[in-house]
Amino acid sequence: MKFLDQAKIYVRSGDGGAGCLSFRREKFIEFGGPDGGDGGRGGDVWIECVDGLNTLIDYRYQQHFKAKKGGYGMGANRSGAKGDDVVLRVPAGTEVLDEDGDTVLADLTEIGQRVKLLSGGNGGFGNAHFKTSTNQAPRRANPGLVGEERWIFLRLKLIADAGLVGLPNAGKSTFLAATTAAKPKVADYPFTTLHPGLGVMNVDGREFVLADIPGLIEGAHEGVGLGDRFLAHIERCRVLLHLVDATCEHAGKTYKTVRAELEAYGHGLEDKPEIVALSKIDSLDPETLKAQLARLQRAAKKKPMALSAQSGQGVREALRALAHVIEQGRAEEQDRQKVDVNATWQP
Repeated sequence: MKFLDQAKIYVRSGDGGAGCLSFRREKFIEFGGPDGGDGGRGGDVWIECVDGLNTLIDYRYQQHFKAKKGGYGMGANRSGAKGDDVVLRVPAGTEVLDEDGDTVLADLTEIGQRVKLLSGGNGGFGNAHFKTSTNQAPRRANPGLVGEERWIFLRLKLIADAGLVGLPNAGKSTFLAATTAAKPKVADYPFTTLHPGLGVMNVDGREFVLADIPGLIEGAHEGVGLGDRFLAHIERCRVLLHLVDATCEHAGKTYKTVRAELEAYGHGLEDKPEIVALSKIDSLDPETLKAQLARLQRAAKKKPMALSAQSGQGVREALRALAHVIEQGRAEEQDRQKVDVNATWQP
């Protein structure tokens, strides 16, 4: 299945049904009076987060979604039926943006979450609604109200606990394949990964989700390479694992290149906890490895980890460091929720 993380669609709620202009006419009933029913309400537009989806490919080939119009009112005081709703089913992590591309209308992060985007138009009143003591035979009925319409953007941001960043060929896909059951494409050329991938880590009985995104290069925020739009998939991560290829010319400069792209992208990525690791250490001799670690430590201003996904050296230590930061973040979030609940509760 093709991975699609952005889509622009048109949605429209249903118009309300028109009211009915009718009078009761039956044998032996001299003054039947008005009996026109009201029109039905137009259908609404809903968006729902469902299980079993991981892409927005359903909105690649259909971009227009319109709810049904409400039924017309009828005689004998019969109201029109409500129009059928339209339900847009999306994967967890989907953001709904207004046509300007910036205003967030909804953020669906939990399965079963459901938000009404547009309300259907009200049905028109039938002439029975206008009957009064001074106007016992009204010849008036209202048309239904027009539904709402708008263009919206759907943007998928994968929900993961940790994210992998680095230049192309830094060993991110190899790390994901070695530590999870995921089977990303691994090759010896740049931009092997063309779309994000997810894998479930398990270390010391603790599980968390790791996201792998395509590599960044200098100028990615200006559209160079694959650009930086895939960084949206790690905005929800609690921690970043920054892999630096040990076989590059200068580990410190490589690290700064990726950090510059994260800062240019913004959205809080530059402030997230980061674990720095030098990958592919089994490809270097001890002297060169020591020099690369020193360069990386000066650039990152913290002691980097050393690992090799191919041989497994240092991998478990990196997973334990990720799990520790993730558990700390979860504990802090639970504490904030308790504080919020206590602040809103009043005896």
